[in-house]
Amino acid sequence: MRHVPLRANPLWMRVLLLLLLSSMLFARPLWAQAAPTPAPGPTGTIAGRVVEAVSEAPIAGATVRVLAQEAVVQSDAAGRFVLRGVRVGIVTIEVRRLGYAPVTKGDIAVSPAKPAEVAITLRPIDVQLDAVTVRPDAFPAQMPASTPVSTQSYDAEEVRRQPGAQEDVLRAISIAPGVGVTSAARNDLVVRGGAPFENLFVIDNVEVPNINHFGSQGSTGGPISLINIRFIESASLSAGGFGARYGDRASSATTLTLREGNRARVAGELNIAATQVGAVLEGPLGSNASFFVNVRQSYLDLLFTAIGLSFIPSYTDATAKLVWRPTSRDAVSFLTIAARGTVTFNNDTDSARVDNSQVLAPAQDQYFSGLTWKRLLGRGVATTTLGRTWTRFVTAQRDSLLVPVFESRSTEGETSLRSDLAWVFGKGLELETGTIFKYASALAYDATLAGFARRDATGTPRPLRVDTSFTALRNGSYVQAAWQATPRLRLSGGLRGDWYGFLDDAVRVAPRASASLQLDARTTATLSTGRYWQAPSYIWLVGDAGNAARLRPFRADQAVAGITRLVGRDLKVQVEVYGKRYADYPARRFRPQAVLSPSGFDDVTTDIPFGLEPLESTGTGEAHGAELFLQKKLGATRWYGQLSASVNRTRFRGLDGTRATGAFDTPLLANGVVGWRLNARWEVATRVRGASGLPFTPFVASGALAGTLDFVRYNRERLPAFFAADVRLDRRFLFGRTQLIAFVDLQNITNRENVGAPQWNPRTRTAELNTSVGLLPTIGLNWEF
Repeated sequence: MRHVPLRANPLWMRVLLLLLLSSMLFARPLWAQAAPTPAPGPTGTIAGRVVEAVSEAPIAGATVRVLAQEAVVQSDAAGRFVLRGVRVGIVTIEVRRLGYAPVTKGDIAVSPAKPAEVAITLRPIDVQLDAVTVRPDAFPAQMPASTPVSTQSYDAEEVRRQPGAQEDVLRAISIAPGVGVTSAARNDLVVRGGAPFENLFVIDNVEVPNINHFGSQGSTGGPISLINIRFIESASLSAGGFGARYGDRASSATTLTLREGNRARVAGELNIAATQVGAVLEGPLGSNASFFVNVRQSYLDLLFTAIGLSFIPSYTDATAKLVWRPTSRDAVSFLTIAARGTVTFNNDTDSARVDNSQVLAPAQDQYFSGLTWKRLLGRGVATTTLGRTWTRFVTAQRDSLLVPVFESRSTEGETSLRSDLAWVFGKGLELETGTIFKYASALAYDATLAGFARRDATGTPRPLRVDTSFTALRNGSYVQAAWQATPRLRLSGGLRGDWYGFLDDAVRVAPRASASLQLDARTTATLSTGRYWQAPSYIWLVGDAGNAARLRPFRADQAVAGITRLVGRDLKVQVEVYGKRYADYPARRFRPQAVLSPSGFDDVTTDIPFGLEPLESTGTGEAHGAELFLQKKLGATRWYGQLSASVNRTRFRGLDGTRATGAFDTPLLANGVVGWRLNARWEVATRVRGASGLPFTPFVASGALAGTLDFVRYNRERLPAFFAADVRLDRRFLFGRTQLIAFVDLQNITNRENVGAPQWNPRTRTAELNTSVGLLPTIGLNWEF
């Protein structure tokens, strides 16, 4: 979706900001007003389960205590525990059990309104180096075999309070090392130079093509996520080197786990954020089940109308999750998320029609659902998920006379059945195996693209008219084993096979291996290597009559080496180097200098959208880089933060064989977050992001092709460096058994107008810089009751 520069902040926004700051600075919490003498303050509850890391078997008798408080309890036979009388605020718990490596888990938000639900995993000492089990740490002593390297995990509070994240989980995790974004207006993740379509997203064990409102068809990014950030239990991003469990993506794997509803009492939330309002209801269903439901409605239409913009976006989404535990060994969960997004135009004036003629209008209806049954076995766990994803895209762009330039109506629906088994054999040997079938039963495309917006390499117009439908069947199966060869050395190896029935029954095999060596009690060296295959996006197959025959899965061979050092209990320092080599990458026949690497499309008159052009699998490429990462978890001290810095280079070759700069080549990239929790009521944090400017292709300045991209100079120029700093202030208020969280998020506090890719001005027939918004203050309120 197009990002329009705003030169000044609206007066009403400044007034609201001043009112909120005044209330936060001078208001006193209810318990301070009501108690004439010092009191211990309000309390809340922490509830959760303690399970074994691989088999997920419940661990009874684990001691769970709140650090710096007196609350302590032991887990029962089902692994469950309930800590009552915990002082309200952000706390850290410590979990110990004889025979297991102890852990600490911080950033648990305790509220008087409802219990805080947490999940704790412990690893047996017999698969750990003795020296690292002496005291509990905030980081796992061993990474899972499925994500042995390049993986960062974030808890609920770490995601929620991220400055400048705009209540978007993808923006929140984009600070991980090696991860960049395409522009301030979008949340596309650019991982180690790979295009956004190379990223895998798994939500509660369901692989979802795109988790965004107004998502880019054939890719994974968009302006804003459709997942309510308050439902995130944990988020994990693996930037490469992941194991055989994950497939059909060449760059990264992101897993998002949504929390369960609390099992103690019915509770609710009302929230107002930067772009939407929402309501949440959750609670128990009998003694063995729980639920939560959420509905959100954007008010972007009101904001854009008030600001005076001529295009008006709006979206709605709803989420529901139910969890039922009929026995101590079984858990059944159901998740569904549905969303609708529309864009309308105000074409009352000639000027508005000219501006709108450069805007691609995406309308989208979508949902994804997953029904999961988890069964605990003697020494393992079996998980089966039936999933469904469905999206209807209605996309259009018209010229200043309202004549269609591009019209597309398409539907993509896919049903998946996934089954996974994890088993512990003892003596340090773990096995994972599984399979997933996907059947796309509803792939329908009806598209029209004007010839002047789809020219071949000679500049000849090649209009497109396609109306087709087809089905697609695929399967991925894997086996992976992890072995503690010695007290210091852990080895993992796996093999994945993928079959693509819709690509002439193509079969691809991907071996993967990793090693982890404990150099001393606090230092670990890791190495991972493997092959990764990915199929072309469905819409690419209909861009030309020969695409289905020419396109095949492309591959990326990866190698990652790193060293991780734990300092104290809650500080991690990590250095990694990586290399990727691409082959069979989709290359563009009409643009022989380029490979296909889209993120989002704002204007179809400058380049062919969504891969609707002749393509063939002959492109090659390589990416390499080095990353430094420091992460300080919130624990005994009141501050937290993380810093990542990386150097990267990406190059690709298209049909002409010329080695060109990759579309997402970012030589220097740095992100930093520092936060300070003053006390149980106040918290302040800041985020700083900096990066080398992305490369871009300049426009043809004159002649019949003026206003089109000059691919003779493909990616020859580069945007100015990107820099943004954000500050967020959170304040908690308690009113009896309810809690109000208010925050002010000052985005881009330096008021820097970062430059995006130039746009063509049809009035002046020149290229103009597209600048982002300057200082943007937003406010948020969340009332828990």
